[in-house]
Amino acid sequence: METTNTNSAIAIFAGGCFWCMEPPFKKLDGVLAVVSGYTGGDKENPTYREVCEGITGHAEAIEITYDPDQISYELLLEVFWANIDPTDARGQFVDRGSQYRTGIFYLDEEQRQQAESSRTRLSESGRFDRPIVTEITAATTFYPAEDYHQNYYSENAVRYNLYRYNSGRDRYLKKVWGKDRE
Repeated sequence: METTNTNSAIAIFAGGCFWCMEPPFKKLDGVLAVVSGYTGGDKENPTYREVCEGITGHAEAIEITYDPDQISYELLLEVFWANIDPTDARGQFVDRGSQYRTGIFYLDEEQRQQAESSRTRLSESGRFDRPIVTEITAATTFYPAEDYHQNYYSENAVRYNLYRYNSGRDRYLKKVWGKDRE
């Protein structure tokens, strides 16, 4: 998508499988790009295999480029929360391990404050019977994933849909939020 002459900002979220996190954001007006990748660890230029093995400290994540004149960071946070299980510290759905943890990686103090406020509101909402464990930490280097992971949900729709259905993500989101998500 063309981003010339557009005011833009970045948001970085980890919500388990990055394939499942791209679609909810890509369909939003004001989102200019969504890139799957890795962040939060200490290995430079990690590969998918290294991240999957859990030896890098990185989480699968997405980097969202958006126009803050068209969509707010607050709305991006709402979409993020509505697409994860924020109470699971050991991964997301069928994907287990710290590389599938949930996290918000803030780029400035305003994002940190908004992320913490949104987590507090969600925690106090009574929607969950377990504590919210999603980390909120300062962003470090974001490493784009290999090309074959980008837009996986549309480039490999049959495999993606089979994975997504079998992951249990949609059944959980429907139970918690009362309607279909994505």
